[in-house]
Amino acid sequence: MGRDKEENEDLIKYAWPQDVWFHVDKLSSAHVYIRLPPSIPSWENIPQALLADCAQLVKANSIEGNKKNNLQIVYTPASNLKKTGDMAVGQVSFHRHDK
Repeated sequence: MGRDKEENEDLIKYAWPQDVWFHVDKLSSAHVYIRLPPSIPSWENIPQALLADCAQLVKANSIEGNKKNNLQIVYTPASNLKKTGDMAVGQVSFHRHDK
């Protein structure tokens, strides 16, 4: 988990393509990554309890998000993260928004 924008940047840089990235949608938050074990064949098969744990981590580590009752958490394979040179430290976008 990245606790600030510099740590988030390192996680973006060193993530494996099959890692799964979690973030509070449209707010500043920690980046949480999970590395899937062989028992979970793809990011679409992550157990609900693990999804909930990751969502709680990013919410708890968002200054604005932890005060809200209803917010969206986004998650996607790290291979879908897009980082360009003009983006701020720790900021990412997506190659595909439907993934």
